[in-house]
Amino acid sequence: MSALEMIAVTDVGVKRSHNEDCVGIDLASGIAVLADGMGGHNAGEVASAMAVDLIKRLLKDGLTRFPQGELDEETGFSREAVLARDSAVLANNTIIETAQSKPECAGMGTTVVVAVFFGDRIAVSHVGDSRMYLLRKEVLSHVTEDHSLIQEQVRRGLLTAEDARNSAIKNLVTRALGVEMDVEADVVEDITLVGDTYMMCSDGLTDVVPDEAIRLTMLEHSNNLEKAAQCLIDLANDAGGPDNISVIIMRVKNEFTRKKGFLTRLFGGK
Repeated sequence: MSALEMIAVTDVGVKRSHNEDCVGIDLASGIAVLADGMGGHNAGEVASAMAVDLIKRLLKDGLTRFPQGELDEETGFSREAVLARDSAVLANNTIIETAQSKPECAGMGTTVVVAVFFGDRIAVSHVGDSRMYLLRKEVLSHVTEDHSLIQEQVRRGLLTAEDARNSAIKNLVTRALGVEMDVEADVVEDITLVGDTYMMCSDGLTDVVPDEAIRLTMLEHSNNLEKAAQCLIDLANDAGGPDNISVIIMRVKNEFTRKKGFLTRLFGGK
């Protein structure tokens, strides 16, 4: 039995002609990456695909190079968390270099959310307004905080969350991959519990579907991640589907331990 369940789904939505989102999971390595591209023509989908592919490869290679859960003395985070952060920064710099060398990719960028599961922990790095949520028992909470102008106003108490969802500037991000070299990627690290369900998504979901509807959908289909993900996509499309919609759902069934570069279930778990 695997220690994790994962499902990744992406949908073009109702009003867009092509999909600039990209998702990637690696169950054996406990890795999940979601990116929401931006830029003219097809450049957004180039940036998101670059980010997902490069980050997955950097993580899979990097995780083999140190013991699981080893502490990084400089930051106080695990080395998994530092690797998740650094992989996002390296992807950012690669996207910028590509945009500078290829005129057709000028101005491309992407948000990103990165998750690494190890032992009884999760490390998350993110840039932009794509999100990660945690459903623990029946409570839904935000793991990440949007890097956006509207979130700054919510943080200062100038707007409610509902006002923010209906704002004309809700999609103006303050950070993204592809904007400036050595972007700052935020890092979150926490202990996981058996039964925890994490959900990553692009703003094509959260712009049109309230958190409470997300919570109720995840609860209703808690035993079927594929059904839960598809129902979230359907909710966004039923609300007009103005943007691409991507969802990754991950449920913790046991702890991971890493041996010889792979993550496997600890002996004796269910």
